[in-house]
Formats: sequence, structure tokens, C-alpha cells
Amino acid sequence: MEDLNVVDKINDAGSWLVNNEQLLITYAVNVIAAIIILTVGMLIARVVSSTLNKIMKARHIDITVADFLSAIIRYAIVIFTVIAALGRIGVQTASVIAVIGAAGLAVGLALQGSLSNFAAGVLLVTFRHFRAGEYVDFAGTAGTVLVVQIFSTTLRTFDGKMIVVPNSKILAGNITNFSREPDRLIDLIISVSYDADIDRVKTLLTDIIAADTRVLQDKGITVRLNALGASSLDFMVRAWVARDALQNATFDLLESFKRALDQEGIGIPYPQMDVHLYRAAKTRPEPDPSSPAQSTPEQPNPTPADSPRQPS
Repeated sequence: MEDLNVVDKINDAGSWLVNNEQLLITYAVNVIAAIIILTVGMLIARVVSSTLNKIMKARHIDITVADFLSAIIRYAIVIFTVIAALGRIGVQTASVIAVIGAAGLAVGLALQGSLSNFAAGVLLVTFRHFRAGEYVDFAGTAGTVLVVQIFSTTLRTFDGKMIVVPNSKILAGNITNFSREPDRLIDLIISVSYDADIDRVKTLLTDIIAADTRVLQDKGITVRLNALGASSLDFMVRAWVARDALQNATFDLLESFKRALDQEGIGIPYPQMDVHLYRAAKTRPEPDPSSPAQSTPEQPNPTPADSPRQPS
């Protein structure tokens, strides 16, 4: 009996396949077409993104902008491909778009921080406050910009550390770009002892700066007495150099200042404090009126034998 039921089920399945043959072929074609659309769409997204990135870099467009725009285009093509594949298999794309919109709203409320990072990334790329390869400072985080991504920016510090900073924090704070201007200012304070001659010190420091070929002489040199410190005369020294020569020029000038001052016998003081100690005179304590009077022992009257003899 059970064998007959199995045979009947097989016959029913065969009949259903025969009756719905055209429908199955249509669905199979649609599914295969959707898979082909997904495959081709992913391939096109990758090729278009890579090609556009190479074209923008070949035209000397900033690497940050090229990477960001290519990533946005790639994601847009992928989303369009998925919607097209769903429409091919019979899913109503209008409903899909509505569902995606509702889901996007829910995800947006749940991921406000990520969306703010995304919006900040778009603004950073649009206004181009900094570019890849520039040395910047984001509210105390300093380093060379490697890449600006959709949600974050990657920096490399001078000691080889990799720091990932959210884009929203970058846009919310101050951005200091050390690489945008071609020239940088050397600003130093040189302290000498009070017995040094002011004119001699100014001439000495000015000659050293003027002899350095890295200093931009046309922008002027400043060597002036800036302050009368607690234990030193403080001279302000300012000079302009090219951006790439800032660090080495600063080190070399400091070394030259020290050697020249030593040769002239001009001391560079360090903070000192003079402490004077005074010893207070001992005072005799006053008698306490509440305490009983203390009598001093009476001295015995000298006897005639102890008294000094008068000359006769």
C-alpha cells in the first residue's frame, strides 16, 4: 500500500512538472539572469572604480579625492546591481526601495556616529583641508596623512605609529596643516647672562643667521631683546626657511649660537635662587605674672677678710 502511495506522489510530481514546465523554465532563466547580472555588476563596479582611480591619479588629482570618489562610485554600482537582480527574479523594486529606505532610516538612527563620520568624510574631501602626504595635527594627534576613507582618516606618526581618527572628530576640532605653506618660521628664545653686552649679543646672533644659506634673507631677520627674565636677558630670534629645511636649520642654528656664545665668554644662565639665612638674637623671656615671684638668691656680704684692702 505504501508503495502505491509513493508511486502516486511521483506521478503527481511528474504531472506538476509537465504542467508547469514553462513557468519553471521562466523562473530558471530569471534566476540565472539575476546571477549573471550580479556577477557582471560586481565586475563592472570593480573595473570602473579602479579605472576611474587611475585616471584621476594620472591627471594629478589628489590621492585622497581619487580614493574617496572611486569608493563611492563602486558602492553605488553595487547597490544598483543588487536592485536590478532582485527585479529580474520578480521582486518589486519599488517595494525593495521602500524597504531599503525604512531600513536605512532605522540603521541611520542606530548608527548616528557612523553617519556623522561619513558626512564629515564627504566634507573633508570636498573642502580639502588636507591631502595625503601632508603633516597635520588634529587636536593633539599629529602625523602624516596616509588615506582619507569614508569613515576615518589614517595617520602615520613620526615614530612609526598608525593612528586612525574618526572623521567627525577631525571636523569638530581644529585642523593644523604644517605642509600647506612653502615657508616656515623659526622662532627661538636665546637667554644670556645680565652682564652680557646687548649690542654684542645681537650682532653675534645676526651674523650667524645671515651666514646660513637656508635662511630666506628677503623675508627679514629679527634679533631683539624680548624680556628681562628672572636671571637672564631673553633675546627673540626669528627667521624664515623653506618648509623642508625647518628642523635641520633649527638644530644647526642652536648649535652655532651655543658655540659662538662660549667663544665670546657669554654665559647662558640657568634659573637660580639666592637664599639668605639670618640668625635672630636670643631674647630673655619675660616673667609670667601669674606665676609666684621667684626671689633671687641673696649674695653674702663680703667679710672684712674678703673685702679689698684699701691702701694705707
